Amino acid sequence: MANIDLSEAKWIKSTYSEGGAQCVEVCHAGDAVGVRDSKNPGGPELFFTPEQWNSFLANGIWKH
Repeated sequence: MANIDLSEAKWIKSTYSEGGAQCVEVCHAGDAVGVRDSKNPGGPELFFTPEQWNSFLANGIWKH
């Protein structure tokens, strides 16, 4: 998943973010789903295919 355009990405913080101590954000960017640490928005992002992300959601790991 090279060259993913994040210029218009809207990052959404998880409701599991325990008062800001463990903040995870997600965005939809074209055909990818990005995940990052909201405390370090300029840091690295992880990217998943929609199928991988849907599997993650099906396991009840993410809520927003």
